[in-house]
Amino acid sequence: MRWLKSVFALLVLATFAGQTPLPRPPYGAGGDEGEPNREQQWLVPTPAGDRAAHAVLFRPPGEGPFRLAVIAHATTQNVLRRAQMPQPEYRALAAFLVARGFAVLVPERLGHAPTGGAYLEDQGGCDEADYARSGRATADQIRLALEFLHGQPFIRPDPAIVIGHSAGGWGALALAGEDPKAIAAIIAFAPGRGGHANDFENRICAPHTLLAAATSFGKQARVPVTWLVAANDTYFSSEFSRKLVEAFRAGGGKADFHALPASGSEGHWLPETESGVKLAASDLDRALKTRPPAVKKR
Repeated sequence: MRWLKSVFALLVLATFAGQTPLPRPPYGAGGDEGEPNREQQWLVPTPAGDRAAHAVLFRPPGEGPFRLAVIAHATTQNVLRRAQMPQPEYRALAAFLVARGFAVLVPERLGHAPTGGAYLEDQGGCDEADYARSGRATADQIRLALEFLHGQPFIRPDPAIVIGHSAGGWGALALAGEDPKAIAAIIAFAPGRGGHANDFENRICAPHTLLAAATSFGKQARVPVTWLVAANDTYFSSEFSRKLVEAFRAGGGKADFHALPASGSEGHWLPETESGVKLAASDLDRALKTRPPAVKKR
């Protein structure tokens, strides 16, 4: 047995000794600008050093510099559905932000097509769901994309706005503990995980675990949150969302909660439609005015 262990150890060393680190993928613009709003494909960093995330960038006319807004997309636990998801764009929401002078990045996270790679934000099964861990994993990917864009010459050094939808909003809540000099405000559309448990409307997987995780995010929170949910959201109803925001506040987080009118046939997709963005316009404008003092670019 000792001899076999020694041989195995030598084989492992021989295997890794000849390997070199995988090259870092190229980051930055990946094509020409198009319409609308100077739409352009980009590649941005991920926690997987050998894999870049696909992203779409929208910008106002001119050279800037512009304030930065990052939109974090929804997700699904179903691996087949993730593989079939189109690259997120949120064109109506991006157009709203561009009209107000923002450059808008919509990065795709790992585990979704076409970015691919490991799905780092898996919450686990219903009985043992770890919503805090999944939220932090989402937050890590949002942060990397934000930091990369903040280093571009056409972006102002002012604090960014982070807008999250569903699981992306849940990850944005996990970013509420960031320095307000880096993130001025968070706007979360129906944030949460575990909605439509087993594909049933208005059923949430382990809701008490989700509430406890919201409280834990609130304990670290330093960035103000605007929390929006449509009246006909069947993933995280306005009634449950009120409980969730109360749990976040109980931990110490600051959140301005608004239940919006019904949007389309399913309110959960409100930020993906032009009519939904119009419903949220006044609340969005109010949140976008949150502007801590600008900091000098290093």
